Amino acid sequence: MNENRNWLERVQRIHFIGIGGSGMSPLAEILHAKGYTLSGSDNNESDNLARLRALGIAISMGHAAANVEGADLVVYTAAIPADNPELIAAAEKNIPLVERAILLGWISRQFANTIAVAGTHGKTTTSSMLSHVLLTAGTDPSIFIGGRLPLINANGHAGTNDTMVCEACEFKDHYLEMTPAVSIILNVDADHLDYFGDLDGVIASFAKFAAKTTEAVIYNADDPNTLTAVKDVPAACRISFGTADGCDWQAKNIRTVRGAYGQYDLYCKGEFLCTIELGVPGAHNVLNSLSVAAAATLCGLTPRQIAAGIADFHGAGRRFEFLGTYAGVTVADDYAHHPTEIAATIEAAKKLEHNRVWAVHQPFTFTRTARHLDEFATVLDKADVAVISDIMGSREVNEWGVHTTQMTDKMEHGVYLPTFPEIAEYVAARVQPGDLVITMGGGDVYKCARMIIALLKEKE
Repeated sequence: MNENRNWLERVQRIHFIGIGGSGMSPLAEILHAKGYTLSGSDNNESDNLARLRALGIAISMGHAAANVEGADLVVYTAAIPADNPELIAAAEKNIPLVERAILLGWISRQFANTIAVAGTHGKTTTSSMLSHVLLTAGTDPSIFIGGRLPLINANGHAGTNDTMVCEACEFKDHYLEMTPAVSIILNVDADHLDYFGDLDGVIASFAKFAAKTTEAVIYNADDPNTLTAVKDVPAACRISFGTADGCDWQAKNIRTVRGAYGQYDLYCKGEFLCTIELGVPGAHNVLNSLSVAAAATLCGLTPRQIAAGIADFHGAGRRFEFLGTYAGVTVADDYAHHPTEIAATIEAAKKLEHNRVWAVHQPFTFTRTARHLDEFATVLDKADVAVISDIMGSREVNEWGVHTTQMTDKMEHGVYLPTFPEIAEYVAARVQPGDLVITMGGGDVYKCARMIIALLKEKE
C-alpha cells in the first residue's frame, strides 16, 4: 500500500491483529482517542489488553477470519505469519492491510513537530523521560512509546498540540517509514544482525533515518558509530550532546548521588544552564537526559522546567522498574535483552545499597543469543547470581541449535532452570533480606517477577 498521510481520513473502523503488542497498543490508544472504532485480537493475555479493554475496545482472544468483519482497515505486524486467518480473510474481502510501522508513519505525519527517539539502546527510557518532562511542564504532546509511562499509565496518549514524541525502532528499518521534524540518535550498536548483516549495515540504516529528518538531528557525540551515521547531515541541522568539550549540550562535573543516580551541570554551547539530578539510576541515563534537554528546549521549555521534569521521572514500565520490597527482598524488572543493556543494568544495580544482586534473565530470540553468547555470559556473570531460563524464540526458529546451557557453562555464577515457576521457587528459597532481584529480558520474564513476589509474600 502506498504511503499516504491522508489515508486515515477514509476509514472509521480499524482492526489490529496482535493488538496487545508494545508497538500496537499505543497506536490503538491514540486512534481510539481520536474517535476511530477499534477492534483487535491477540493470543496472550497481558496488561496492555486489560488497559485497552478498559477503554472499551473489543478484543478477541485467538485469531479468526470473523474478527475482521466490517473493518475498513486491518493493521498487522511483521511478526504475524502469512497464514494468519485474519490476514487471509482481509485479503479475500479486499480490506486494505497496513503494516504497523507504516501506520505509525501515517500517524506521525499528522503532527508538525514529531520528535522520533532512535538508538540501539535506551529508546523507551528516553522517549518516556522526554514525554514526562513535556507533560509535567504543562504541554500536552501525543505519545507513542514501547513501555508504560507511569504518569499516564499507558504506552500512548493523544495530545492536544502539534508535538508527538515517538519511539523509533530500527528493527527491519521500520523507522524509515517516518519523516520526523526532530530525531534523537542515542547510540548505534550491533543488533538485529539477522537483518542488517553486520555493524556497518546498522550504521548505514541509522544514516538513512537521519537523512529523513526535516529539521534537527540530536545525536550522541560520545559514540563513534553515531558520529559515522550522522556525518552527512548538514551542519545546520546537527545538535550534538555528550561529555566532551565542543558538544552543543554537555554534561560537566558528573557525580553520583544516592548510590547510582547521576547528577551533573548542564551546559549549552558553553553556557551553564542548571544542575540536573536524575530520578533513574545508571550512568547511561546522563547521556539520555542530555538528549531530552536538547529536545525539550526546541519545544520551548526552560532549563528550570527541564531539570524539574527529569528529577521527577522515575522510569518507564519494565525499564529498571522497582516493583516493591517483600520479606526484605527488593524486586525490579527491566527490558534489557542485549549484552550492552544488561551490563548497564547490572552495573547500576550493583551501585545501589543491596547485599546481593540476583539477575533473572530470559534470553530473547535465538539469533541474538547465538551471536552474542560469550558477551551474555560475561555480563550476566557480573551479578552475584544469574538464573537463566529457556530462550524465548519469539518470531524465530532455532536454526542455530543454541541453548541456555551453552551460556551458563561459561559462567561462574550462572544457573540454568527452564521455566519461570522453577526459577521463582529457586530464587525465593535462597534470597536473603537486603538482596535485589532484577528480572531482565525482551519477552515475558516480568511474569517471573510476579511469581517471585507471590512466593516472597508467603514468607512475610
